[in-house]
Amino acid sequence: MNPEKLVSHLQVDHYGDFWLTEAIRPSLNLEIVPREGYRVDTFRDEQAGLEVPVLVAAVSRERLFDLFLEFLDPLGEVVDVVVETSHASEGGAHQDLYREQIDLPVLKSHCCDFEEILLHDGCTGVAVIGAEGPMEVQFDEHKLLVVYARNLKPFERILRSAGLKRDDKLKVITEAEHLHSTEPQYAAAFEQFCYRLGVGEAAEHVSW
Repeated sequence: MNPEKLVSHLQVDHYGDFWLTEAIRPSLNLEIVPREGYRVDTFRDEQAGLEVPVLVAAVSRERLFDLFLEFLDPLGEVVDVVVETSHASEGGAHQDLYREQIDLPVLKSHCCDFEEILLHDGCTGVAVIGAEGPMEVQFDEHKLLVVYARNLKPFERILRSAGLKRDDKLKVITEAEHLHSTEPQYAAAFEQFCYRLGVGEAAEHVSW
């Protein structure tokens, strides 16, 4: 790999009008060129006999965090949260930390205080789970918004109001080789985020 070519590639922070966060970059050969939009699909677990509607949205950096916060509103006033990290891990392993029963306004406040790592740390992700029913919003390490819910209409309305268009043929950055990025200070910020949330070792996500 040519180091100069890699450095030049990493410095590209937008493709057309789609702006990337600092957390993630597509592959050098641009197998998938990032663009804004969303798609609706079905998550299937054949072993469990489970089928759940899933929405995946790629959102430009300047409005990504605000839409994440809006996505939390349909979950109810009290939620569970899972914080995901690959800091200090090898081979792509992740550690999940779990907190049950947190008031949504409190969670939103903490997320706002740690907006930088949620947007720009390629080793940090968060999933928020509705306590009243099987509904989950993920803001993952790839800075995609992913929703698992029986009823996706509230989330589609939020995206349409923001001007995003549905495209069920949309390819997102996770479907090809890609590069994660982090900074040394983000590991300490992640620990502070966990402390603020009061998370502990993870349990299972949602029992559908």
